[in-house]
Amino acid sequence: MLGTYYYHEIIRRTIVSFGTLFNNIHIKHESENGDDVSLLKVPIAYGPVQKFLARLDEKPDLRKRVAITLPRMSFEMTSIQYDPTRKVSTVQTFQANRAGVGPVKVYMPAPYNIGIQLSVITKYQDDMLQIIEQILPFFQPHFNLSIDLVNSIGEKRDIPIVLDGISMSDDYEGDFSTRRSLVYTLNFTAKTSLFGPISDSSDNLIKKVQVDYYSNTETKNASRQLRYTVEPRALKDYNNDATTVLSEEINNTITQFNVSDSSSLAEETYIMINEESMYIKNINGNTLTVLRGQNNTAAESHEEGDIINLINVQDNELIEYGDDFGFSEEYFDFGDGKVYSPRKGIDV
Repeated sequence: MLGTYYYHEIIRRTIVSFGTLFNNIHIKHESENGDDVSLLKVPIAYGPVQKFLARLDEKPDLRKRVAITLPRMSFEMTSIQYDPTRKVSTVQTFQANRAGVGPVKVYMPAPYNIGIQLSVITKYQDDMLQIIEQILPFFQPHFNLSIDLVNSIGEKRDIPIVLDGISMSDDYEGDFSTRRSLVYTLNFTAKTSLFGPISDSSDNLIKKVQVDYYSNTETKNASRQLRYTVEPRALKDYNNDATTVLSEEINNTITQFNVSDSSSLAEETYIMINEESMYIKNINGNTLTVLRGQNNTAAESHEEGDIINLINVQDNELIEYGDDFGFSEEYFDFGDGKVYSPRKGIDV
């Protein structure tokens, strides 16, 4: 297991997504009579606050003095800790769709808390208060951030960003009137989840569920009385079987029309013409009586000669992962005293 290369960029995505929460903070300066003087967007960058404080009075050479402007925000990752309160079974799995592979079995991720520190640096107290009041109301004490954790399986989760606390400092450089920097530090915890390697082999989906009901609670000798089975049912045609064709033009309201050959069609089944699904209620010769716009499709007009495809058991086997599907249900009454053997796959 260890030594197999993989990189989902989960920690990086979490940190970058955290930074985007604060990339649209503004401060406004007003004149004495209340007129707007300026509206400034506060820049934010990744890095330790000490780096930005040092640049406030940086001297790259003896002839030129360079200093960054305030206000400014910075953020950085400060810790990674395992979170036992969110632990689940290490062998628990779920189904996911891996691009180019299909359904795969994925082990549950490991819960980790990432400590992130956001530093706000300003020269004036009013600037600081404007920034802080645009942040704090959203954390009570957490804010859910949606992040695409693993692109290959389309795993998107809401990550709680918890505000743990705020500390403040008021620093001066040089004499009292030369330079002032207010620094507020907001400590956050991002409750993310780290996934291990994703298998390249596909995992089969459950295609049939069978339940046997018993009339006696003494299960060792009780015989089944009722069996209920359910299977996925395709809502559209997958194999383009071209069973027959329309022999007339129809609009989106006609429920009775003629086809060239109905011998391969059956009542109480579904057909598909272009993008519309229909349910066959009755067949009289080559005349069909149908229900229009089935399986979440819209009734539309069709031309003479349009191909009619069956939606049948062959299509059920071709249902693609991620597609919508229905269910076919069947009930059987028994009185033969037999039971179903899962190991043999037969009634005994």
